[in-house]
Amino acid sequence: MRNMILLLVAALMISPGARAQDYPLKPIKLFVSVPPGGSVDGVARLMAEKLRQKLGQPIIIENRVGGSSNVAMEAVVRAAPDGYTLLFSPGAPLVINKNLFTKLTYDPDALVPISMIATNPIVLIVHPKLPAESLQQLIAYAKANPGRVNFASAGNGGMPHLTAEMFQSMSGVKFMHIPYKGAAPAITSLLGGQVDMMFVDISTAIPHVRSGALRVLGVASVKRNAVLPNVPAMSELLPGLTAETWFGMAAPPKTPAAIVNKLSATIAEALKQPDVIKQLLDMGNIEAVGSTPEEMAQFMRQESERWGKVIRATGATAD
Repeated sequence: MRNMILLLVAALMISPGARAQDYPLKPIKLFVSVPPGGSVDGVARLMAEKLRQKLGQPIIIENRVGGSSNVAMEAVVRAAPDGYTLLFSPGAPLVINKNLFTKLTYDPDALVPISMIATNPIVLIVHPKLPAESLQQLIAYAKANPGRVNFASAGNGGMPHLTAEMFQSMSGVKFMHIPYKGAAPAITSLLGGQVDMMFVDISTAIPHVRSGALRVLGVASVKRNAVLPNVPAMSELLPGLTAETWFGMAAPPKTPAAIVNKLSATIAEALKQPDVIKQLLDMGNIEAVGSTPEEMAQFMRQESERWGKVIRATGATAD
């Protein structure tokens, strides 16, 4: 009995840092805040496989969808801070939801940043039936036909939605917003002609643009994109209009720094592998990043301030 008590005391005295050295000892659940099938889900599955290879434990993906990613984020905020429940999400919900929703049942800022995974430019794509072959023609048509042009989005409050709000504000036009539950159903409606246009990440748009099913009018970047060299940057017409989707991983509040740092270092190592870089580029010019938790936290603060100004200026809301 005495030996058992001593063993128990010794186990309780093991520091979190020492326990992190053995982490993980069981499968990790990765909540993905978007539906299956889109670029975010594809990147999440690629990273899950690489983490499985490097950490030696299964990474179980659960697409926890709803509430503009609030469902997945809340689940992770309330999870045990032991490194066995993690979040993979587009960056927008991590920095925008607190500005976009007046009532949240959790604190997004409580999540612990692990690493930025990748970035992806946003483009504007339209159905061929829309009589506009350039940004200038689109703006002119929308001004001549107020309330007639609509746009789909993957949901309220995402970066593509807010990019559309910024575009309207800067160009002086007004579109009708039709939110969907994810990029896949929104693209389906756009392909079918039920909606006129959509701001979306370039990786989602490229296959449909190359097939001729959809037309791309602009890239929301400072300069033109190498994948679409003949497509103008929106900033050429509307200076300052830049936006990109980004993906990141986060952990529950109070997750030990040793575990977070181990995950971050493992992710950074995976993102340097040539096959990973190539797979991301093949998905549609997705650029691997890999950051420290501190770098991700700083970037999130900057993004929150930037898009918070857009939300306040345009009156965008998700309630």
